[in-house]
Amino acid sequence: MSKYVNYECLKIEVADKVATVILNRPQARNAINQKLIRELRSIWDDLADDHAVNAVVLTGAGDYFSVGGDVKAMSERPGGDVLEEGEVHDPMISRRIVNRQLELDKPIIAAINGDAIGLAATHALLSDITVMAEDARIGDTHVSRVGLVAGDGGTVIWPLLVGINKAKEFLIRGTLLSGKEAERIGLVNHVVPRSQVLAKAREIAVELANGPTWAIRWTKLSINQIVKERVNMMLEASPGNDWTEVFSVRRGREWSAPRRRELRK
Repeated sequence: MSKYVNYECLKIEVADKVATVILNRPQARNAINQKLIRELRSIWDDLADDHAVNAVVLTGAGDYFSVGGDVKAMSERPGGDVLEEGEVHDPMISRRIVNRQLELDKPIIAAINGDAIGLAATHALLSDITVMAEDARIGDTHVSRVGLVAGDGGTVIWPLLVGINKAKEFLIRGTLLSGKEAERIGLVNHVVPRSQVLAKAREIAVELANGPTWAIRWTKLSINQIVKERVNMMLEASPGNDWTEVFSVRRGREWSAPRRRELRK
């Protein structure tokens, strides 16, 4: 039985030393809910232990890569849709989910087959090589549409790719960039027609899967160490007001001071 059989929001296919990891909630435009968050934390460890896999393609099912956090679910539940009922927010979650992706020594190619927004854009950009559909859009709308700090690694990877001032504008304004514009400014590596995205990503993945394995892996990890240092620094300095409290305020719900302090621990 495949080690990936228990995944519900991710679909994993392995062939030719390449694992294709598919964000598989097409009915919700692959929005990232509680379960998908948890699966994205564990998939990188499972892929690391899979000796049949030398490279990974990350993509979305249907017409979207992912529209990011499931805002509808967040607004309907205490703690959003990332916490179980009664569970206290763990401020280390963001660091773990980012670091686990960065620590996978096998190359990850993001096949951005459709819009990639918010946290989904972060996961795509944290990949090692990005292939994007020319008519897809990518951006982080935490600030402009949800009223949240652009966290979860977005404030780390965007400045590294496009520079500090451009990153500040894109993140603060929630700019959605087309594939062609994203390639022009260096945000993504390749842009192709939508119908060719997955094929191009797999072409690169197969090449790397059959290349000099350890040279590829150690080169990747060496460069990712720069990103990890930024991640740890930024998340340690993140504001005390986490998204769970902000959502409760936006919904008009009054939380007690002890509850707020509990969330900040």
